[in-house]
Amino acid sequence: MKNLSLTQRLSLVFAALLLACCGASAWLQVRANAMHEKEVIQDISRGLAAYIARNALLEDQSALAPQALRQLFGQLMVVNPSVEVYLLDDQGRIRGHDAPSGHLVRDRVDLAPVKKLIDGGALPILGDDPRSATGRKVFSAAPLRQGGYIYVVLMGEAHDKLAAQASELSVMRTTLWSMGLVAALCLVAGLVAFGLITRPLRRLTEDIRRFDSGDGQAAVPDKLAEPLPRNEIAALQTAFRQMAGRIESQWRALRQQDQERREMVANISHDLRTPLTSLHGYLETLSVKADSLSVEERQRYLAIALAQSAKVGGLAQSLFELARLEHGMVQAMPEDFSMVDLTQDVLEKFALSAEAKQLQLRAGVPPALPAVSADLGMIERVLTNLLDNAIRHTPAGGTVEIDLASQDGKVAVTVSDTGPGIPAALRESIFQRPFPSGGAHRGGGLGLLIVQRMLQLNGSQVRLVEGGQGTRLTFALRAAR
Repeated sequence: MKNLSLTQRLSLVFAALLLACCGASAWLQVRANAMHEKEVIQDISRGLAAYIARNALLEDQSALAPQALRQLFGQLMVVNPSVEVYLLDDQGRIRGHDAPSGHLVRDRVDLAPVKKLIDGGALPILGDDPRSATGRKVFSAAPLRQGGYIYVVLMGEAHDKLAAQASELSVMRTTLWSMGLVAALCLVAGLVAFGLITRPLRRLTEDIRRFDSGDGQAAVPDKLAEPLPRNEIAALQTAFRQMAGRIESQWRALRQQDQERREMVANISHDLRTPLTSLHGYLETLSVKADSLSVEERQRYLAIALAQSAKVGGLAQSLFELARLEHGMVQAMPEDFSMVDLTQDVLEKFALSAEAKQLQLRAGVPPALPAVSADLGMIERVLTNLLDNAIRHTPAGGTVEIDLASQDGKVAVTVSDTGPGIPAALRESIFQRPFPSGGAHRGGGLGLLIVQRMLQLNGSQVRLVEGGQGTRLTFALRAAR
């Protein structure tokens, strides 16, 4: 049984149950036929005992001679060998019979069934068989005028012998053939039904095997959200395919993220190596040539070294901040604040750097702008990163502008510049992890990635506005209630 399939196991169990049911049905049928035969015989022969008592002149005799009774009963049994005639007294004791020597086992008969038959009880009524210690058979009975009863067993020993021979020859053969034919037809029908029922289960098994072997795409449906069918096994198969599709999609995303992480680490290592090499070189120069350098040269070398150190520190800080954002270590703490005030504060922070590059900083603020609900520190960092990128990529004489607008219960924030803009090949990947692709950097840098993660924590996201000069980035925050 261990190596059999589910269909084979179900077929074997069904065959065993079918044979048991056929056997029970055959037994019940045989028993029902026997009871019906007894009922018919008893109903037809109900008046036999009364006829014997009336026509055998027994009622005219004041005393019954045993020898005469034996002779009379013998003649009656010759006429109908299947009957056995007995004379009973008022207590049911057998007073006369024609049974061969040694065949009579009982010396009395229970009179309760006899009286029930005489009173017209429902047939068949079984009475004691005098030739059997425990047997009970249908009978006919009638009271005698001088006391006692005529008791006629309707299906005696001779009938039992003939019935046994007939059962062995024809009845049992017919019953077995019928049972075998019904069992064969039901078995074929059951096997076909089991095959149809378990076909979705076999398909599910095949899907699981393909998924386990790594060919999971073969089991993925076109629509992951397709409705489940009403058939339980088919519903299980559809649910598994949907699950396999989601797992496959998530696995591809994980592999893509892992690949991007590896390439980002390689890119960051490259970006760190350049300033670290420069920092090490200038510090080494200061250490080796300290006595031969002038004060101006030492100050210039120290300034370069400090700038490279600040660059390394800023990159490390960005990596640390991005890791905290991506691993859920930072949660947004929403509060109501004025976006106008925050914009003015950020613009003032970049006023000197913009003046140094001869850039104009502008703010477009409409009247009666509602407050927003978001994490104040995160939104300040978002504006800081966007303005820093805009100032660094805008040439001298250009303009960097922040525009605020109220729309659909939100406050839209747009940061634009008059710089060269973002190349078309990089527009789809500026909010992804930066890593080299084909010899060029793909992605918009750690600053934009941090901006996107922070806005996602506040229920928003930054997007690039196509068209126009320079670069335009916009996001929207939920207005405070």
